[in-house]
Amino acid sequence: MADTQGQRRRGGRRPAAEVRAAVLAATAALLFEDGAAGVTFDKVAARAGASKMTLYKWWPSPGVLALEAYFDSTEHQLSFPDTGDIEADLITQMTAFTRLLNGQDGGKVIAGLIGTAQSDPALARALRDFYSGPRRQLAIDRLQRAQQTGQLRPGLDLAAVVDQLWGACYHRILLFSEPIEPATAKTLVTNLLHGIAWD
Repeated sequence: MADTQGQRRRGGRRPAAEVRAAVLAATAALLFEDGAAGVTFDKVAARAGASKMTLYKWWPSPGVLALEAYFDSTEHQLSFPDTGDIEADLITQMTAFTRLLNGQDGGKVIAGLIGTAQSDPALARALRDFYSGPRRQLAIDRLQRAQQTGQLRPGLDLAAVVDQLWGACYHRILLFSEPIEPATAKTLVTNLLHGIAWD
C-alpha cells in the first residue's frame, strides 16, 4: 500500500509552489542566455516541464514572467544596508548594483526588459509597480533616515537624488551600452553626496 501511495504522489501533480519555482528558474536561465526576446511560454514550458496553460494563467505575458524571474534571481544581491553611514551605504548598494549589471550580461538583460516594456503594457506596469517603484522607494526611505540623523539637508527632493544616482547607470546601459565598473558607483556617490551633505 505504501509503495502504491508513493507512486501516486510521484505520478500526480506537482505542488503549485514547486511548479512556480521551476518556471522561474527556467525563465531566468533563458533570460540570461538569450535576453528578454528569448523568453517565450513555449520555451519556458518545455524547459520547466510545465503546462503552457499554467503559464498563461499565472502571467499575462512572457515579459512579465521574465521580469519576475529576473527579480527573483537577483533580489538578494540588491539589499539596502543601513549602517548609519549614508555615504558608505550608498556606495555599498550601488556597487552591488553595478556588479549585477556587469555579471552575466545583467545590463543587457535589464535593458532588454525595459525595451520590451515599451510595447508590452503589462510588463510596463509590472516593471513600475513591482521592480523599479519599490526599489526606488527603498532608496528614498534610506535617504529619509539619513535626513533624520542630520547627515543630509532637510528639504531635499529625495526622489531626484535617487534618479541622479541610479538613473546615471540606466543612462549608460540604455543609451551607450557602456559597462559600468564598480568604481563608478563610488564616483557617482561622491560627486553627488558632497553637494548635499552638511559641511
